[in-house]
Amino acid sequence: MIDDAEFIRGKVPMTKQEIRVLTIAKARLRLSDVVVDVGAGTGSLSIEAAMCCRKVYALERNDEAIELIRRNVEKFAVGNVEIIHSEAPRGLERIGAIDAALIGGSGGRLTEILDAVDKRLNVGGRILLNCITIQSVSKALEWLRVRESYSSDAIQVQINRLERVGHINMARALNPIYIISAIKEA
Repeated sequence: MIDDAEFIRGKVPMTKQEIRVLTIAKARLRLSDVVVDVGAGTGSLSIEAAMCCRKVYALERNDEAIELIRRNVEKFAVGNVEIIHSEAPRGLERIGAIDAALIGGSGGRLTEILDAVDKRLNVGGRILLNCITIQSVSKALEWLRVRESYSSDAIQVQINRLERVGHINMARALNPIYIISAIKEA
């Protein structure tokens, strides 16, 4: 996995390394997979996914983020990332069948995004949601609860990094993240 400091960053949120590791592992990505990263931010998750998948679509609406994704794709020389500058779910219309969806940002349209992803997701495909708000967790779990074709689980992760302060080390907490994973079984 790539160290956070290696990515070109601006003021755009970035999925931290520890969360990328868990997200990629929970997504069970394979070399043959086609993946969409919704709310791609700096492209950190898209780039990590591209290193173990056939094709990644990085869907992002923010102009600054699009430029950061382009620069990071170039820096890490991943030619299998296609950047889509659009708001979700509208940008998903440009994508065919997918094997996995990584959903970070939703712009308040999580239900519509999940509906659009569901239409494109192959049987056996996976949805991974990284949620920072209880409202997003609630919407995602409610959406999954009424769909019998999905099995799912959820974890809450709190990462602390040790930081040297003078002659001692202190834990610096990162934001807690809820990772919801679902598999489309039918």
